[in-house]
Amino acid sequence: MQTNGQANAGSENEKGMPEENINESSNTNNESDEVTELEKKEQEINEIRDKYLRLQAEFDNYRKRTARERIELMQTASKELIISLLDVLDDSERATKQLETATDLAAVKDGTLLVFNKLKNTLQAKGLKPMESIHTPFDPDLQEAITEIPAPTPELVGQVVDVLQPGYYLNDKLIRHAKVIVGK
Repeated sequence: MQTNGQANAGSENEKGMPEENINESSNTNNESDEVTELEKKEQEINEIRDKYLRLQAEFDNYRKRTARERIELMQTASKELIISLLDVLDDSERATKQLETATDLAAVKDGTLLVFNKLKNTLQAKGLKPMESIHTPFDPDLQEAITEIPAPTPELVGQVVDVLQPGYYLNDKLIRHAKVIVGK
């Protein structure tokens, strides 16, 4: 007999219940819980990996499709303009035929002006706009100075005196710089 409640310490707990190997049974439960947790985590990783691979493939397909569409757009971008210019080409061919047999210089001149105006109006309808350069301050971002000459008047110093080749905008974007002569 032992005193102070130390008797049978290995076989019964405080409530008088026999102690079984609680640690062993909890270890097997913990191990099975860990295995199921591990399986769940591996399943989540596989799902995430699958989503990632699908997203990557989807993005790759998107990139290829947009590149293909961009190439097609570049190949057909000028189609609309060319179609509208075909009328001007037809008129130019008719004018050329008329030049061979025409005797009236005024009629040839009027016909040529009509074809030119048709070309100009067609291009303007497509967004082409000529740059106003003459008697404006020289701007190196918009104009290319071919040469400088003495300004005929003091107010033309640093300004465009003459335009050798006009500059153009397409839908308000500069597509050709004007070649100008600047007064000094």
